[in-house]
Amino acid sequence: MHNYKLLIAYEGTCYSGWQIQKNGTSIQALLERYLSIILRTPIKAIGSGRTDAGVHAIGQVANFKTTTSFEFSRLLKSLNGLLPSDIRVLNIEKAPLDFHARYSAIGKVYHYYLYTSSVKDPFNRFYAYKVPHPVALNILMRAAKLFIGTHDFTAFANEATTGSAAKNAVRNLRRLSILQEEEYICLELEANGFLYKMVRNIVGTLLDICAGKIALEKIPAIFQAKDRRLAGRTAPAHGLTLAKVEYETAFLNFDPHSLFLLKSYKP
Repeated sequence: MHNYKLLIAYEGTCYSGWQIQKNGTSIQALLERYLSIILRTPIKAIGSGRTDAGVHAIGQVANFKTTTSFEFSRLLKSLNGLLPSDIRVLNIEKAPLDFHARYSAIGKVYHYYLYTSSVKDPFNRFYAYKVPHPVALNILMRAAKLFIGTHDFTAFANEATTGSAAKNAVRNLRRLSILQEEEYICLELEANGFLYKMVRNIVGTLLDICAGKIALEKIPAIFQAKDRRLAGRTAPAHGLTLAKVEYETAFLNFDPHSLFLLKSYKP
């Protein structure tokens, strides 16, 4: 038995998300289908985590195990030849047998893109959220600092009574950087893990602060209350991109590929 690690990029617009769904086409389902066809054996792909419908990725990671032998370059070419053009496997490599795309991860980086011009850019309408109100950069940066650190993020998670949030909703948001380029603002969030819709709810709350709907001073109380109803809106899925999944050195990180994509990617 061998274990293989994949680096995957996809435009999530047309999909129900990473995870297999009863209704809708998922990235995981297509990947498993074509891996099974090429390798002529049933394949189960494990992703680093689910991304919602409409969310994109430039650094999703998955792994699968098989006894079937193959050449990496031929599998990569065949797989990308069968997959839709909005899904691409960027790299394949052998991983230790105990590597697990989800449970071996020690952190993730997400990008959320805002577009602040008064007129929507038709070329980037699927990759950046056009904010319908002014976004003051100084207020955004002040508010962002209140989220950094180790907190119970129950108030910023959907389905907080189920799944991982119900077991432990404490996460360490290591970084929330704000980068601006012309009419675009990129929020880059790095944490040891994220709860369901946590990034989109944080971004939505930051935008509600900028819109004057939530007072900056109320954020600590919202954390303490652990009530999703007190936090802000859920930002739309299409502005979100999974940029990178981080692993211990022993499991490698695809760093040359991920860093190149992070530098070159623009909404």
